[in-house]
Amino acid sequence: MPFEPNHKLSTGRPKGSGNRDVSQIRESFQNLIEGNIEQIETDLQELSAKDRINAIINLASYVLPKLKATEISLGESRTINIQPIEWV
Repeated sequence: MPFEPNHKLSTGRPKGSGNRDVSQIRESFQNLIEGNIEQIETDLQELSAKDRINAIINLASYVLPKLKATEISLGESRTINIQPIEWV
């Protein structure tokens, strides 16, 4: 039976509701990190300065939102293209 628009057999998950499995995985991962924060700090201190900065930047991508390139048009004659800086 193919999908039929506007059928009343099932409403599915309400719009905007969270995925239960993802919430459980996030909570478990947060508990793992919180339980091992001292070990993580020790491990970071043992790295070289360059590796430590790279590790912190990589970890930050899980906490901070990623920025996207934004194009702003100021009329027909002028366009400004703003590119985010990628730290390597």
